[in-house]
Amino acid sequence: MPDATTSKLIEISVAPLTNEDTEGVRQISLPDQQVKFAGTADEFLAEDSETIHRHVIKRAGKTVGFFKLDIDYASQYDFCPPKTLGLRMFVVDARYQGQGLGTGAVKALLAYLPFAYGDFNWVYLTVNCRNPAAKACYQKGGFTDTGELYWGGAAGPQHIMSAAL
Repeated sequence: MPDATTSKLIEISVAPLTNEDTEGVRQISLPDQQVKFAGTADEFLAEDSETIHRHVIKRAGKTVGFFKLDIDYASQYDFCPPKTLGLRMFVVDARYQGQGLGTGAVKALLAYLPFAYGDFNWVYLTVNCRNPAAKACYQKGGFTDTGELYWGGAAGPQHIMSAAL
């Protein structure tokens, strides 16, 4: 099982969070209008759970983002089938947005998951309806909009998206 997967397009890799990554994660920030959708680096680092696996996004070895994989997602949401991972808190640092890193990271993630999480068949996420840039990033990276909405989000309705592994 590989530790990381790299997108050949723009040298993007994803890998599990290590102690060495912590300081780089702390340097990541978002504009205020995006924090309500994704959260902060401190919130990301604070959650330590057996069912939430924290990962980093790197470009040429530099930490430029982070995300969480929820291995218990399917038991929490009836809109997804069994053996489904949940993608949560997908963040690319504000300084690197608009450069294709988000799409590259999604592609690297979808290449990584079948190897690192081979017991799962799907990955699902929800993205706020007021965040069209994030939705477009996920679609360009390989996710499909299911056509359904999730209404339980704190910041309003969310598109439900999925990708087969």
